[in-house]
Amino acid sequence: MKNYKNKSYKLSVFVVLLLTALIFVQCKDDDDNGNVIDVISCNDGIQNGDEDGIDCGGSMCSPCEDNQLNFDGNFVQEDVAGRPGVNTIFGITDLLKNNYNVSEVANRTIFQEDFQEVLENYYDIYAISLDIPVDELNYENNIFDWDAARFTTIMSNYDALQVAPNGPTTYYDATNNLVFTGRYLSDDVMGFTLTLMFGGADGIRFDGNNGTPQLTTDAVAPGDRDFTLSFPYLEVPLTLE
Repeated sequence: MKNYKNKSYKLSVFVVLLLTALIFVQCKDDDDNGNVIDVISCNDGIQNGDEDGIDCGGSMCSPCEDNQLNFDGNFVQEDVAGRPGVNTIFGITDLLKNNYNVSEVANRTIFQEDFQEVLENYYDIYAISLDIPVDELNYENNIFDWDAARFTTIMSNYDALQVAPNGPTTYYDATNNLVFTGRYLSDDVMGFTLTLMFGGADGIRFDGNNGTPQLTTDAVAPGDRDFTLSFPYLEVPLTLE
């Protein structure tokens, strides 16, 4: 008599083990909570198990190379932030911001017309808020005597800080105007950009005085940050007795 019962038992155990293995292989930590059994995989793009690096080393994967960084192929630029005020003030729509962020520095003049339209729209909005015709309130050449076209060309094309080891490290100075070699932490880049937009020839066109709206500053000061200290530039907390 053949022992079918024993064979059936062995088959059942095999099926259970196979299904269990499949469950472990397919588990992923989709919610990033670290609540999945750590199964070693040498091609999942993460460092797990006893791997020494991402998909390398340990007991199962190929040894890690000395330098895993690989810059072969095509990469996409995600963001630019040379001049913080540019995308914040002129990148009105998400589409415009995204297109600007992935653009090449040499090709950013294509955004000049969009930037100028945004600049003119700001003036239209404030004209309406002052209850005057929109054609009576327009951009005025700024403190550098830049008209709207030149100003928006500069802001669109030069949102990049160039490496100049022997050059000045500043966002702006009275002699060189905009300097494209960096900024100090204490530089008020937003306030200066707003002054160029709304300050007119003397820098005070819309400074909140004489019945004008306050448009030449974002009114954000350094607060209790002391940039002569180390990061995070905050004073030592007071001890309450």
